[in-house]
Amino acid sequence: MNTLTIDTGTTNTRVTAWRDGQPVGQAATQVGVRDTAITGSTRKLEEGLRDTITAALADAKLERADIGRVLASGMITSNVGLCEIPHVPAAASADDLANAMREALVETVWHQPIWFVPGVRNKVDHIGLHNCEAMDMMRGEETESFALVERLAIDEPTVIVLPGSHSKFVSIDEKQRIDGCVTTLAGELLHVISHDTILAGSLKEGFARRIDPEMLLAGAASAKKIGLGRACFSVRILDQFAVYDANARANFLLGAVLGSDLLTLKNSSAIRMSPGTRFVVSGKPILREAIARLVEGDDFFSGTITVLGDDEQRDLAGYGAITIARRRGLLD
Repeated sequence: MNTLTIDTGTTNTRVTAWRDGQPVGQAATQVGVRDTAITGSTRKLEEGLRDTITAALADAKLERADIGRVLASGMITSNVGLCEIPHVPAAASADDLANAMREALVETVWHQPIWFVPGVRNKVDHIGLHNCEAMDMMRGEETESFALVERLAIDEPTVIVLPGSHSKFVSIDEKQRIDGCVTTLAGELLHVISHDTILAGSLKEGFARRIDPEMLLAGAASAKKIGLGRACFSVRILDQFAVYDANARANFLLGAVLGSDLLTLKNSSAIRMSPGTRFVVSGKPILREAIARLVEGDDFFSGTITVLGDDEQRDLAGYGAITIARRRGLLD
């Protein structure tokens, strides 16, 4: 069966065409649910999706009539998406998500019903100041996580790292369920600090071009000792009064921000990671290497550390959506 998968985030949408479980065509566009939030209308999202589907079909050399099923995941199931579905509370299995899938006809996007995969949230009730830090949620990362559970045959407690604008840490239990997650603004912080603060002049190209282990670890140690804000300003001091180049300074900042993420894993009540838990790291090459370096130098992370290659993390959202849809009996 030929299948289309739609992965819609806050700012971007990716459509992949699949034949018998293998990707055969793809297209992406800079349209997401942020456009709905800004305009108050889903029109731009619908138009962007329709055009991206057309481009993906052309890339796969398929016609609309060739597609047997369309699956969608990510922020498209939020209140600013196309089919709002409540989060499934953790602990959530792939079967739980499959059972909570919904179909909806969005004629401005596709001529047949689309099946939507819901997100997952931590199970915390009566949210207030006393427990708000324990709450977290995701839309999209759950499909990526279940793709990795299947690809890597994960059957032990594991934390999956999905870095991005919002870095997501997903906890998988021994029953292959998502039992919680925690989110940070690491990616957005790096972008804003590098481009929209006084540090922009000290960082030149903005982001680290290659890993400098000494500076990366120094940044993490600085943030742990004196706090992220002061560690960030140290980048300017290193520029003004020392001889470190822009890439070294960018590594110091990268270490400070990512080091703060590791503190989150150790101390957050949203996810209960213990020493010895397996650690699976995905993301862009620089981020993968940086996180792996920081974890390897920290005795808390004493479990197996798996750093994914590009092939292992390709098409995760679509692969995960297909995995979940099979549990529902929607695909062969």
